[in-house]
Amino acid sequence: MQPIDTSLNTSGAAIAASTLAHGSAHEEHDNRMFGFVVFLLSESVIFLSFFAGYIVYKTTALDWLPAGVTGLEIQEPAINTVVLVSSSFTIYLAEKFLHKKNLWGFRAFWLLTIAMGSYFLYGQAVEWSGLPFGFGDGVFGGTFYLLTGFHGLHVLTGVLLQLIMLGRSFLPNNYAKGEFGVASTSLFWHFVDVIWIVLFTLIYIWQ
Repeated sequence: MQPIDTSLNTSGAAIAASTLAHGSAHEEHDNRMFGFVVFLLSESVIFLSFFAGYIVYKTTALDWLPAGVTGLEIQEPAINTVVLVSSSFTIYLAEKFLHKKNLWGFRAFWLLTIAMGSYFLYGQAVEWSGLPFGFGDGVFGGTFYLLTGFHGLHVLTGVLLQLIMLGRSFLPNNYAKGEFGVASTSLFWHFVDVIWIVLFTLIYIWQ
């Protein structure tokens, strides 16, 4: 009586188990990213409502700018805008390096993105400190600080998330099983940049 060769069955079971595990992990990653995209869409609705309110107030208010204010200085905000928008490119490069398993390249461009985001926050703080109006100075004052402050909070959140992802890169094999944290943080950063472009256009260009 010939012995039964179970090697093929064992190998097949192992392959099936590996495929099932990989499929489950991929599905979990997709579900997490889908949920994160839904979260960003909900954030977009909030910003869009703010934008709509700003446009309505600006086009209907009789005295839009506070007394003694003729307009906003645009040079420094424009520089901050260039820095922030450029950081979308640096975080994209950081992701590319991580895909290639080049951690030092990832860290270098990721850290550069953090520095650029921090510079934007510093520039916004300097601008706020020199403005001749406050939150309670008319509808313009209130909407200006609400919009720029709410966006600044998102920039700060993005910088903190990037710091966490940077720290995780120093843990052994932390990104060996997936890069959802980095991908979602990068997507959030692109979202923040796009929102700022709209904000800059509404507040600084359309004065």
